[in-house]
Amino acid sequence: MSDNTMWPWEHAIIGYIAFSLLVHLVLRRSPTGREAVVVVFASVFPDIIDKPLAWQFGIFESGYALGHSIFFAVSFSIAVFLVTTYYQRVNLGGAFSLGYLLHLPFDVIPKYIQDGSLPIAILLWPLEKTESSSEGFSEMFVYYFADYISEILSGELRGYVIAVMGMIAFCILLWTYDGMPGFREPITYVWKQISR
Repeated sequence: MSDNTMWPWEHAIIGYIAFSLLVHLVLRRSPTGREAVVVVFASVFPDIIDKPLAWQFGIFESGYALGHSIFFAVSFSIAVFLVTTYYQRVNLGGAFSLGYLLHLPFDVIPKYIQDGSLPIAILLWPLEKTESSSEGFSEMFVYYFADYISEILSGELRGYVIAVMGMIAFCILLWTYDGMPGFREPITYVWKQISR
């Protein structure tokens, strides 16, 4: 794949797996629906900030700017954790911080696995700035997604793609084992409303 970074759903999968395993190990329970939603949202948060603002609106030089900056990520995660602790929602703050902070190394790791380079510059905005793109958000998404799908459909899967597919399968099993948090709550609510 030409971009050599992770897709948002890959970040979401890693964030959920890491948080679920941590909650099982430390708290001896499954994640709640709110925690699951927060960790998944936080794990794609840098892309939600940077990709549209760069690709569509030209505010940043590339899809690796403020949201991917280690300086912003750490300080913002600490602030979120402190606010949620104040409001006695420490688990939500932990879910957000873990999801967000795991995003950054997992934008660097795939490139290292594939060709041995470490593109640390993508995490150092504004001290380091990466190449810009003049394409719009939808054009960039389609370009990268078509490359991703063509590799999967080619039948010649690299180890990285096989690992991602394994991760997806493991995440689905873990999420099911956890009781499908984030999905079960609205379904349960709707069922209660219908069965009144």
